[in-house]
Amino acid sequence: MKKTRPWEETLTIAMPKGRILKEAVALFKAAGVDFSEVFKDERRLIFENPAEGLRFMVIRSQDVPTYVEYGAADLGIAGKDVLMEQVKDLYEPLDLGIGKCRMVVAEPRELGARDNPRRWTHIRVATKYPNITLKHFLNKGIQVEIIKLYGSIELAPLLGLSERIVDLVQTGETLRKNGLVEAEDVMHISSKLVCNRASLKIKPKLVKTLVDKLSKAVSNNGNI
Repeated sequence: MKKTRPWEETLTIAMPKGRILKEAVALFKAAGVDFSEVFKDERRLIFENPAEGLRFMVIRSQDVPTYVEYGAADLGIAGKDVLMEQVKDLYEPLDLGIGKCRMVVAEPRELGARDNPRRWTHIRVATKYPNITLKHFLNKGIQVEIIKLYGSIELAPLLGLSERIVDLVQTGETLRKNGLVEAEDVMHISSKLVCNRASLKIKPKLVKTLVDKLSKAVSNNGNI
């Protein structure tokens, strides 16, 4: 019979699907925790590492903060964009330096050629991030009408739904292919390790040990 560790000796970690997962696997491996088997079966959602007392769950990035806040996971990895948009009650012990990208305001190339963001007073914006977008423009004294979308944000200005968009970019290639240009930066994004506040009190040694390992791996990230 397979021996399992008691609940209080195990950490459950929520991992986001997609590009960040691949980078997270490499970072954890550099920290001495190998769960690369996650790529062997895409249908599995939970992966055990009994030797380390760790259990990994693979879920949508937008769901990670919720699982951690409610204690279904002790820790998780979430992008700064997701954390700022959702505003959950979580402890953020470490910036992992992975999943790097930028959030920008973009507009059609023709508009960008004659536009000056300093003169904006009232604009209409399509985005997946209404809370971040609202805060960004209100802080600049600009009135903004926000249209919440869930995908294909680049289509909005091309079809007249909005003048501009706020979205994430890595290389900017998707913007260019759709005739859009960057108007201004909103913020730089990276992924953070987040922790359930109760887990921090109940399992302090386990959390600290993992954070220390990951912190060292982040410091040596250039060698990964």
